[in-house]
Amino acid sequence: MTASIMRIEAKNVSKKFNIDYRKDEGVLAKLLEVLSGRKERRERIALKDVSFSARSGEVVGIIGKNGAGKSTLLKIIAGIYQASEGYVKTNGTFVYLTSLGLGLERKLTMRENIYLAGSIMGLEQKEIKQKFNQIVDFSGLSDFVDFKVYQFSTGMVSRLNFSITFFCIKHKNPEILLIDEVFGSGGDADFEEKASKKMEELIKGGATVVIASHDLQIIEKYCNKVLWLENGKALSYGESVETIKKYIKS
Repeated sequence: MTASIMRIEAKNVSKKFNIDYRKDEGVLAKLLEVLSGRKERRERIALKDVSFSARSGEVVGIIGKNGAGKSTLLKIIAGIYQASEGYVKTNGTFVYLTSLGLGLERKLTMRENIYLAGSIMGLEQKEIKQKFNQIVDFSGLSDFVDFKVYQFSTGMVSRLNFSITFFCIKHKNPEILLIDEVFGSGGDADFEEKASKKMEELIKGGATVVIASHDLQIIEKYCNKVLWLENGKALSYGESVETIKKYIKS
C-alpha cells in the first residue's frame, strides 16, 4: 500500500489587513494627519492562529459564516496572499478555482477567449486545440464561437467560463485542488446538472481537495474532514459529520 503524502500543512496561520479609515475623509482631516505626523490606521484580523493539514486523496471542507476567513485561507494556500504569522507548506502542483472564474475578455470572441484562458492556465496551443471541441460542445455554445463575449448573456458567460476551467484543469491533473464557492454554474437546469457531475469527477479524481462553501450538503457529501472557521479562528477541525453538527448547533 502506498503511503499517503502530506500535501498541505498550515501552522499557526494569521492574516492581518491594514485599513486606512481616513482615506474617504475630507481635506482637513488629511491635513491634520500630515501636520501631526500620525498615520491613523486600524487592522482587520482575517485569520488568527489557524492550523490544519491534508494528505493525498483527502477532501477537506472549510465552513463558516461570511467574513469567517474561508477565502482568505484558500488564497494563502494558493500563494495569492502571504500569512502575517505562521506558514503554509504545499507539496504538489495545484489549481485554485474561484467562483469569479477566469475573467474573460469581453471584446474578444469565444474562440479567442478559449485560447487565451487556456494559455493563462498553462496549456500549450496544441493542447488547447485538442480540448477546443470538448469545451465548445460541453458549453452548448457552438453557434456562438465567433461572437464577442460582450454579446453573451450572464448565463452564457458562466457556461463558457466553467467549460474552459474544467477541461483545462482536467488536462493539468493537479495534485492539489482549491475550490472557493464554485458550485452553481449560472446556467440552466440541464447545464447545472452536467456541471455538478463534472465537479464531482474532479473532486473524486484522487487529488487533495480543499472546498470552501456555505452549502453544508456539498461539504457533507464530498468531504471527509471539515475545518470550521469563526471570526478568523478555527473552532473545530475533524470528521465532517461531527464538525457540521457542532456548526449547526452553534
